[in-house]
Amino acid sequence: MTNHRIRLLLGILALVLALAPVARAGERETANASAADVAAAWFNLLYDVVKQEGYTPPVASRIYGIAGVTLYEAVVPGSPEHRSLAGQLNGLASMPQPKPHPKHHWPTVANAALGRLLGQLLSGASATSMTAIEGLETRFADGFRDELPRPEFVRSVEQGQAVADTLLNWAAGDGFTTLNNCPFTPPAGPGLWVPTPPGFAPNPLQPCWGDLRPFVLTSGATCAPPPPPMYSVDAASPFYMIAREVDETVNSLTPEQKTIALYWADGPGATGTPGGHWISIVAQITQRDELSLVAAAEAFARVGIAVADAFISCWDTKYTYNLLRPLTYIRNLIDPVWSAFLVTPAFPEYTSGHSVQSAAAATVLTDMFGVKAFTDTVNIDHGLVPAQAPRSFASFAEAAQEAAISRLYGGIHFRAAIEAGLQQGSCVGQRILNSVRFGR
Repeated sequence: MTNHRIRLLLGILALVLALAPVARAGERETANASAADVAAAWFNLLYDVVKQEGYTPPVASRIYGIAGVTLYEAVVPGSPEHRSLAGQLNGLASMPQPKPHPKHHWPTVANAALGRLLGQLLSGASATSMTAIEGLETRFADGFRDELPRPEFVRSVEQGQAVADTLLNWAAGDGFTTLNNCPFTPPAGPGLWVPTPPGFAPNPLQPCWGDLRPFVLTSGATCAPPPPPMYSVDAASPFYMIAREVDETVNSLTPEQKTIALYWADGPGATGTPGGHWISIVAQITQRDELSLVAAAEAFARVGIAVADAFISCWDTKYTYNLLRPLTYIRNLIDPVWSAFLVTPAFPEYTSGHSVQSAAAATVLTDMFGVKAFTDTVNIDHGLVPAQAPRSFASFAEAAQEAAISRLYGGIHFRAAIEAGLQQGSCVGQRILNSVRFGR
């Protein structure tokens, strides 16, 4: 072999060796090739923080939505197949772009973004929750710092923090500061909401929530359902009939119906709220199916946006009609000592929040995963009390239907609110799919 050929082969070998580390690092450069451990851990923690702090369902839905968008925007520059939500969500004009450099570590970007975001968004939370947020960020950061070159780690942290700062500024413009539990005098009259036992809270929850800037919808009225059945005290009227159905259903609940009512109760303080139930389902799928980081981020963003806009839409409807609860009607006209199976929430009845947000979440998840069977282990995963066995579903739509009918079994909604709520939620989900593109 001539010296020329030897030098040529040595040169080729040197080139291969030089390129091999770059190729291996290149795998780290894409969010598609990164594991989703960071995403699942953060949203499991967020569920527990929402539970710990007793955030109400509307407030929790906003938190889940902002966090979902933050995770997605943190990692989307690392996926050539995905696009930013900037220019697609209301009020979100642009996002900070990564510095032009060969490598970012996308799990580090995501960790820094969520740590910064939740540390500030939930700054009024208890010391227990703030310690948990700081601890999770530190745990991931310490591990990543040890395995990454320092410039790459620092660059990734800075990118994540820039994403969080941008989205904190964006979230500050949605009207929450002025609309959160705004002053409100409930209208009085036949068929209108009045305080319900046992608490008899005089002020219904979040009367101005429907005026918040939605993530995608044009306004809270975008998916407005038809009016509820006309109020009547006539025993032959359709309204009396739907009240009678609630009365008879609760008085003859089967063990399975009681289980369903309790399974989907999702009360604040005891759970991560209805929105958190669907966030937990996404976390379970993320871990069981071993989704990539960017796939998990898309799923969390889809559901976060869906439940956030669903609550805005639903609350706009609730305070448009201010309809009384079944408990009030039944005690006044059918059975003066009747009690619902679940505690009646302190806000108007129509439409059912569980129905709206579950249908919205199911719509966006079905679009991403198809008709997917799954087993929901939220009770076990988060140590809910009383603990209940997991429930299995043939599809997201089936789970949404069960979540919706659970409110009839609980005695806190008329069937009309459930059925209209499912239609309203499907509309919200479809509007999101029509307006937002995650892929290129």
